[in-house]
Amino acid sequence: MSYVNNLKMFVRVYELGNMSAAARDQRTSPAVASARIADLERHLGIRLFNRTTRRLKPTENGRLFYEGARKVLDAIDEAEAAVMTSTQNLRGTIFVAAPLGVGRRFIASHVPSFKDQYSQIDVRLRLSDRMIDVIGEGLDMAFHLGMLEDSTLKMRLVADCPRILCAAPSYIARRGDPADGEALIRDGHACLNLRFPGAREFQWTLVTAEGPRRYDVSGPFETDDGDVLTGWALDGRGIILKPIFEVAEHLREGRLVPVARATPPLPVQLTCLTQHRRLRDPKIRAFTDFIIARCKADLARATEGLELAS
Repeated sequence: MSYVNNLKMFVRVYELGNMSAAARDQRTSPAVASARIADLERHLGIRLFNRTTRRLKPTENGRLFYEGARKVLDAIDEAEAAVMTSTQNLRGTIFVAAPLGVGRRFIASHVPSFKDQYSQIDVRLRLSDRMIDVIGEGLDMAFHLGMLEDSTLKMRLVADCPRILCAAPSYIARRGDPADGEALIRDGHACLNLRFPGAREFQWTLVTAEGPRRYDVSGPFETDDGDVLTGWALDGRGIILKPIFEVAEHLREGRLVPVARATPPLPVQLTCLTQHRRLRDPKIRAFTDFIIARCKADLARATEGLELAS
């Protein structure tokens, strides 16, 4: 087996702590992953992992070997990047993640155009509204919509995205239009929320006359798919807090209307997150520059001419 491939598998098993997860990350089977680790251990004459029923725990030799293996793979990445200086030389595969709304509206449509320009680069795009572990899932980059907590990743701002509270006219006819965040809570309005594993309790941060304030909200439905959330709102089931670009057409057509205008939500940042060690890779830079430029233009067009002032 290729020694470099064995090193790559070892590093991912070490970082993920699980043979099956590392196999998925390297796009192979657990049997192949196990064989690569066994082959590496035979070559070195040492045991790299202690096997338990739930997890692979690195041995002391495994911990020492990981540091060197990681440096070797980083050096290979740097060497490849040094010779890939032209469009014709850029090649390989890029693994990208994005939220459903952003990915469907602003990224997926541009991937074929990127491929037309960089014919030897393949793109693997994952769309999900759940929290993404860029390093743990072996991604080169991820687009993130929301407030980012402390991170070891390199962050590049794409745009500040204004948000809105809105509901269907049928909901407002039945329950009334809350003037502000206080009325939203006091009158027990149905707030539809995005929920994913590890999410905190629901809080909407709204801008009051005294400054930003967090409101604890609840409602009859929750989901981990932002488009499902919008569908429920269109069906008159409650109020949603959304980036304006996700509901712009519904607002233009009157299928959704703004509510609680006296206390609008804070805007949210759309960012691109990249592992620091991947920043020198020309194909990563090429894809990032290509997509971000088009995202900015698409975001501007999505809300152009949309008047939402109270």
